[in-house]
Amino acid sequence: MTHAARLQATLDLMHEVDTTPRPADAVVSAWFRYRRHIGDADRGHIFELLYALLRHHARLGWWLAQYNRQDVPRNRLLAWLVLGEGKTTEQVQRLFNGEKFCPAVLKESERALLTKLQGCAIDDASMPDAVRFECPSWAMDPLRRRFQEAFEQEMAAMQTPAPLDLRVNPIKSTREAMLSDLRALGLKPEASRMAPHGIRLNERLSLAKLPMLKEGEVEIQDEGSQLVAMLVDARPGDRVVDFCAGAGGKTLAIAAQMANKGHVIACDVLEGRLKRGAERFRRAGLHNIQTKLLASETDKWVKRHKGGFDRVLVDAPCSGTGTWRRNPDARWRPEDEQGVGHLVALQAKILASAARLVRPGGRFVYATCSLLSEENEEQVAAFLAAHPDFKVLPLREAAPGLPSADPYYLSLTPAQHDTDGFFAAVMVRETLPE
Repeated sequence: MTHAARLQATLDLMHEVDTTPRPADAVVSAWFRYRRHIGDADRGHIFELLYALLRHHARLGWWLAQYNRQDVPRNRLLAWLVLGEGKTTEQVQRLFNGEKFCPAVLKESERALLTKLQGCAIDDASMPDAVRFECPSWAMDPLRRRFQEAFEQEMAAMQTPAPLDLRVNPIKSTREAMLSDLRALGLKPEASRMAPHGIRLNERLSLAKLPMLKEGEVEIQDEGSQLVAMLVDARPGDRVVDFCAGAGGKTLAIAAQMANKGHVIACDVLEGRLKRGAERFRRAGLHNIQTKLLASETDKWVKRHKGGFDRVLVDAPCSGTGTWRRNPDARWRPEDEQGVGHLVALQAKILASAARLVRPGGRFVYATCSLLSEENEEQVAAFLAAHPDFKVLPLREAAPGLPSADPYYLSLTPAQHDTDGFFAAVMVRETLPE
């Protein structure tokens, strides 16, 4: 593809992302799946440009507003070519040439915009903080409270591209073998700093180039997510519930910890997610996992299995603020009408219900991919106040050696740990309530 054709493809994809009520990564995957004629190199260029535009969404919108231009994909792309890539009006005009597969010829108003933006930078001192930090207004105050003097550093880290992290499936291979196989493919993998089965790739590539992914020898999983799964500390022969399993990323890690022995039940309220998870479980060669569709967090199944499990993980639905580095579009999706308060209430209901499954002496892990204290420390404090039969297990006992400034909770951030933002608390049930 020519550079101009890549720009038009990016415009088409931007429109798809803007008009489809699904996360950008799912839209991108589907879009490329139906365009197999686009080669790997071109896919990489289109992907990188799209995500640069998503990471600079608020700032590009601010510049367009300065000149009373509509915030639409074509204007965003034009502004980025000048502000982000330093192109001149003449260079952009040669790319927007109206030829086959290329963007339409520039209008006079578009040339005027490009001229006005010449000499400007993507960041401007007069930008409001919410724009400069690419932070939606509803999250500004909670994140400032959470990070205080480290707020700017953390927000800057969330504007950088996320690496590709893999987790080696110990049922099928070893990290050493996978590092060797990845190097043989011409890649430059690194062993993860904290997760014992983790591998990091800092380069963009087509996942089709990873045969070990198709064979179930590795899974895509952020290093932070791998550490959360470690906190479950599932042993061979245990009975374990992953209460909000989704498509099963942490379920896979937990089942592998158990060496394919024991019993893991992956629960969710969305059947489609569980079906996708079941496909991954088979590919990974894991046979100790059962899926369970729940009608709600208070499904009768929970009451029937009261006190029946050694380990229970609640990876709760949350604001997803910890994933903004990886999913920059998540910042700007229409927020739930009831806001974070609704999520906090839902999390409390899920915790109270799932806690019934934990046997005396069993481990109960609460986790989110949120950076907001309301969904994390405050949520755990409220749960413990209402459930005196549970206590927090200090992190040094739950998982010796894991990094955390808090002695009780795992708290990971992009700036401090170069992972997605994650929170996890490990609790132990002391006695069953009468």
